[in-house]
Amino acid sequence: MTSPAASAAPAAPAAPAAPAARPTLHVWKGHGTQNDFVLLDDRDGALTLDAALVRALADRRAGVGGDGVIRLVASEHLPEGAALLADEPAAGWFMDYRNADGSVAEMCGNGVRVLARFAEHRGLWDGRGELVVGTRAGVRRVVRVPAPDGAGPWYSVDMGAWSLPGGDRAREAGQDAEVAVTGLAVARPALSVDVGNPHTVLALADLDELAGADLTHAPDVSPVPPDGTNVELVVPLGESAHDGVTEGEVRMRVHERGVGETRSCGTGACAAALAVRAWAGPTAPDVWSVHVPGGTVRVRVRGERVELAGPAVIVAEADVDLTALAAV
Repeated sequence: MTSPAASAAPAAPAAPAAPAARPTLHVWKGHGTQNDFVLLDDRDGALTLDAALVRALADRRAGVGGDGVIRLVASEHLPEGAALLADEPAAGWFMDYRNADGSVAEMCGNGVRVLARFAEHRGLWDGRGELVVGTRAGVRRVVRVPAPDGAGPWYSVDMGAWSLPGGDRAREAGQDAEVAVTGLAVARPALSVDVGNPHTVLALADLDELAGADLTHAPDVSPVPPDGTNVELVVPLGESAHDGVTEGEVRMRVHERGVGETRSCGTGACAAALAVRAWAGPTAPDVWSVHVPGGTVRVRVRGERVELAGPAVIVAEADVDLTALAAV
């Protein structure tokens, strides 16, 4: 007779343990005239955004890819934002902007527009009235405006005060620096422009010379700017009348500090227009179309302040596997 123990069915093998959940980070991707950014909705200020994470996210082969990383965070959660709130209580959102190399930057003109579109996309702004944004270069105010061709909205940013660091002497001379660019035979005189961050603008003779410049290497600027500088190469294209308003046109390429050549640079477009306007003299127009490899933006000078308008789009969102990102 078989014992009860002998007739019992064999125990089923233990179920395999469920794999541990891998940490992820939800991100979005956006661009303004192809100046592209990884976007983070960290409204509660919970994320530790260090240089290593920025570099990994911005990596175009092993990460998400972008010219920089923009974190949208409530101003109260950052010391810089809280300081701005004391003077401008409406600046409830802060643009924490990092260059692709992980370095902290003052602000980014295309990035402010993309941040506004991101806030709208996330339901934090209804697109009406103005969005008041804190940046490390001060408060920026954004409004939606019609695109010139009617194809979707543009976003216009009051970029704040601008200046020529070299003062009247630089304005009169048309230059206060010299820039050597790979692919150009000789170093060229250039003009320093501050638009909340530093720029150095040099004029080229024609579009062929602009195309021949090699911006895979950082231009050499003399004297060396203490905090680095973005370098804009520009070709003035003349002036024309539109609806009774004279507008100037400029073609531009840019090498951004901490990034390299980018398809566009908002503050760079402002600097380019301001430099060409200074070179053209007191009768120069206040409105400029600046053509960059990624599209066209419009710059309007209002006395000591400058505005930038252009498109901004959100193109994707994704969950990033932080374990895989860190393993690269």
